[in-house]
Amino acid sequence: MTERMETRLKNLAGLHFEDVPYSLEVIKARGVIESALLGECKRLLKEGHGDAEAFEEIASRYGKLSAMAGLAGYTEEDAARWRTGEAVKDFSLVRRETKRQRRRIYAFSLLSVGVLANCFWLIYDLFAAPLSAVFVLLQAALLAGLAALVGRKFLRLEKEYETALYDTKSYLYFRRLADRYTKRRLNGIALCAALFTVFFVVEIGFFLFGNSKPAELAENVFSNIWMFEIPVYLVIKNFFCFRMAQRRIGFPDRKACRKHRNGILIFSVGYGILTVLLTVIFRKFLGYGSNGLLAAGFALCMFAYDMTLRRKLTDQNLVVNRRRLTIVLSAFALVFGYRFLQRDTWYTQPYINSIPVVSHEDHKISYDEETGVYTITASGEDFKILHLTDIHLGGSLYSYRKDLKALKAVYAEIEYTRPDLVVVTGDMAFPLGVMSLSFNNSAPVGQFAAFMRNVDIPWAFTYGNHDTEDLATLSEGDLNELYKSLSYKTSGNLLYPYVQPKITGRNNQLIEIRNPDGTLNQALFLIDSNAYTGEGLNAYDYIHDDQVDWYEREVERLSAEEGHTVSSMVFFHIPLQEYRTAYELYEAGDDEVAYFFGENNEKTAGKVCCSDYPSGLFDAMVSLGSTKAVFCGHDHYNNMSLEYRGIRLTYGMSIDYLAMPGIERDKGQRGAELITLHPDRTWELEQIPLAEITK
Repeated sequence: MTERMETRLKNLAGLHFEDVPYSLEVIKARGVIESALLGECKRLLKEGHGDAEAFEEIASRYGKLSAMAGLAGYTEEDAARWRTGEAVKDFSLVRRETKRQRRRIYAFSLLSVGVLANCFWLIYDLFAAPLSAVFVLLQAALLAGLAALVGRKFLRLEKEYETALYDTKSYLYFRRLADRYTKRRLNGIALCAALFTVFFVVEIGFFLFGNSKPAELAENVFSNIWMFEIPVYLVIKNFFCFRMAQRRIGFPDRKACRKHRNGILIFSVGYGILTVLLTVIFRKFLGYGSNGLLAAGFALCMFAYDMTLRRKLTDQNLVVNRRRLTIVLSAFALVFGYRFLQRDTWYTQPYINSIPVVSHEDHKISYDEETGVYTITASGEDFKILHLTDIHLGGSLYSYRKDLKALKAVYAEIEYTRPDLVVVTGDMAFPLGVMSLSFNNSAPVGQFAAFMRNVDIPWAFTYGNHDTEDLATLSEGDLNELYKSLSYKTSGNLLYPYVQPKITGRNNQLIEIRNPDGTLNQALFLIDSNAYTGEGLNAYDYIHDDQVDWYEREVERLSAEEGHTVSSMVFFHIPLQEYRTAYELYEAGDDEVAYFFGENNEKTAGKVCCSDYPSGLFDAMVSLGSTKAVFCGHDHYNNMSLEYRGIRLTYGMSIDYLAMPGIERDKGQRGAELITLHPDRTWELEQIPLAEITK
């Protein structure tokens, strides 16, 4: 008999039950009648009837419910009794009551998981913290009491529903629920069994064959119980929802369900043990992704089961809920995409490993543990500082080609100028996700630190607005700790302070450049211009008053120690508002501004992307008379150098190949600046365009 014929016979029986109220007795009778019709059809087919002829014969003989009942061994009185439905529940009421029961199941399941978790912790606390055990016991008792109240209400109503009569609409509703929770129950059992097996086999394996002690085993088991609370909750919830639907319509068959459940348990536990054994036996050959492959294998096995054997338990094995599927896939894509964009990737490492040391003068570097100040004592006459800005490393596979270009550009600048110190004014990383397809800011930092370690030239930096974006892998605190781990005591060339002044900013530091005789040549202030104010999109922050106060105190301290007003330079990322003022005066032809070199080609209004908040730093610099040169980045197409009120305001030529659309093709803005310090505290500034040194 074909599957099509079976379906036609079941539909024929269903037609006669459409106006029959559904109860457990009626549903059982319908199943018996369907089996009897199938048996009759098989008999007719054996006698030589064709499919169409056999179906017509059955339809004519058993065209009434009473006739079908007689074929199945029931009486006409039974058929008549089935049709009486005086107490049939209204569908809207059925659905409303069922939703209430499901909410009770959810509450009971949550409370049950809470009781189980507290029972586990009670066992742990009895040995580790007896005083805490009393509190845990009381908590478990309270949750158990609440669970009993909810469960009692649920069971009382279930007894009332066992004798209820339902119309076809209600019956189909419960069929859908039964299908849904049959599938969820079986798959949840598989997941939970596999998780428990792998976890406990691994932990017990470490205990028996490793160096794990009983206390460590107990701590690992109990501290990781939280990983199983959600799967256990789902198993409990799906079990009771399944039983609720199954009790009302007797579908699917409970004996068959038990067989499937037992089979899935055996398979899941076996697969979990096999996974652990394979990992142990072939650990020398299995790569990083082997666990993912083994998990994928389990998922494929369960999918094959869902597509084949599970069909015997369900009315509709696969039901596509487009809305739910869209929500689930969207959530998965967001989570997976976010985690993917957070990955540490080191695609540029082969190039970094191939970089030779750039020869330069060897200078004495010392660090004050109390103040966090680095002092570089020059060994020769002149001291050269290379100013770089806006390198914008993405650290992803997508940005690899541009990251490589950026590192090669930096190396070309360093090799050409052979500086004694490199200062980067922010935006070393670009963890924005848009142009780099990465939220990772740890890999770019590690890559550039490794790059500079191989170049073997001392370097320092200020933070930019992109270095610690909100969605970046590392927070400001995390990145600070990473830089400390890569700093001078480890690398021998990153001058990142282990101690910083307690003022606004992610890093504010002072580096002293001294002549061979110990006199101060220049004080280099690396000040954090901060990132965003949080008041809107690209609302840039500024250098705050407490940072200005710190700058003033340090200048006055150094001047007092040296016996004269010291010479200093200031480096930061986001330009001060005075950069815009100076440019506007220059455009107007005002004599108060002196032009040296460069162009401002940013397309934004005013050509200068500074904060809307004024900073007191520029006025403080003018008042103290110490600082004669200021360097910043941020505006990638601006590289002009102007003198305003006795202070040289210079934009750094950017390195960026990544952050701005089309900037990879542009060349005129890319390069660096070389600052040459002379022993008499005078200095020279030269622009080093990349295009000129790579011809």
